[in-house]
Order: sequence, then C-alpha cells, then structure tokens
Amino acid sequence: MPETVLYVCTTCRRPGDDPDGPRAGARLLDALRAGNAAPDLRIEGVECLSVCKRPCSVAVASANRWTYVYGDMDPIESAAIILGGLSSYAATQDGIVPWRERPAAFKTGVIARIPPFPDPRPLPAGTLEAAE
Repeated sequence: MPETVLYVCTTCRRPGDDPDGPRAGARLLDALRAGNAAPDLRIEGVECLSVCKRPCSVAVASANRWTYVYGDMDPIESAAIILGGLSSYAATQDGIVPWRERPAAFKTGVIARIPPFPDPRPLPAGTLEAAE
C-alpha cells in the first residue's frame, strides 16, 4: 500500500485563539500526531494551505490517488474523525471513499478534490526537449 500523507496547516488561526499561544492549526497537528497509530500515515505540518477562511485545514495525498483538501476542522475534536476517515482513504485504490462512508466532517468540510498527478511520460519525438 502506498504511504498516505496528511498535510496540516500550522498557521491556521481560529477566532478566539490566544495571540500569544499556539495557533489552532498547530494544536490540530499535535492532536493528530498524538492519535496516529497507522504505520503508513505520515503527518506533516505546513506553513499555509491558503484556506484561511475555513480553519483548521488539512490536505490528504497519496501516490496515484485523488488528493483532498478539508477545512472547518476543530483543533482538538477533529483529530479522531480525521484519522478514522484517512483509514478509509488508505484502503481505496484511487482515494475515492464512497460518500456514505465518509465522516460528516469530510462531507461538509471538503474544499477541493484534485486528480492524481500523472506519471511522467517520455516526450514525443520531434519536440524541442527531445532533440537536445
């Protein structure tokens, strides 16, 4: 099974966050890391996912699977929901979990679904790059 990567926006800030304390995204990252027991799940903090109007946000990606971006996650309570949803994602061939099997937070929080990045293909004969 290919590795699944969960990117967590650490700069997400929610209304009411203590300006001197850790941001909501960083708290979500800590909660996810503390609850993760899946050997094929890598959790990485990232500076920004550019979804500032829907904090906290995460993105899930894996080779040859669709990538999803989710927002509106609670920094503490969502960790178990996200980790449970990712186990369903990891069990698929293409990353598409049937709608009825998705956690409610994934149904309402989905921001984007991005197709798998294609494998690099050789350039057709006669193109400039192939001639060099």
